[in-house]
Amino acid sequence: MKVRRHTKIKEIIEDNVIETQEELAVALRKQEIEVTQATVSRDIKELMLIKVPAGDGRYRYAFPVEQNAAFLQPRMERIFQDSVVDIDYSENIIVIKTLPGTAQAVAAAIDNTKWPDIIGTVAGDDNILVVVKPTDAVPKVIAKLQTLSQ
Repeated sequence: MKVRRHTKIKEIIEDNVIETQEELAVALRKQEIEVTQATVSRDIKELMLIKVPAGDGRYRYAFPVEQNAAFLQPRMERIFQDSVVDIDYSENIIVIKTLPGTAQAVAAAIDNTKWPDIIGTVAGDDNILVVVKPTDAVPKVIAKLQTLSQ
């Protein structure tokens, strides 16, 4: 349900000017997706939506155009601190345990950093597999991840 809802949110944000969480909730309900304000708020945070000028002094939700380190660092820290429960590894695979329902947001934040030692992530509901290459880079990656979650 969450993946479907996030997909619909992306479509709605790209095709419409959405200024408030309530407008987004109404648009989702029109798509036959029942949501609460709290769910919409959480989705906005997980999708890392931002407000951009829409003209006439108004602002609308949008996806970040430029993903630079200065922009992502505070958001990543907040996502990690709010969500990550444990970090462990075996060989070149790091396993990040998160609170239920937050793994995809954490994985998306990791993917957006484009760290050269991380090939990619696979996220479930509360677990993320992070594939690291080369294997000897694992301690360095774990140290970065642990710093974000503290």
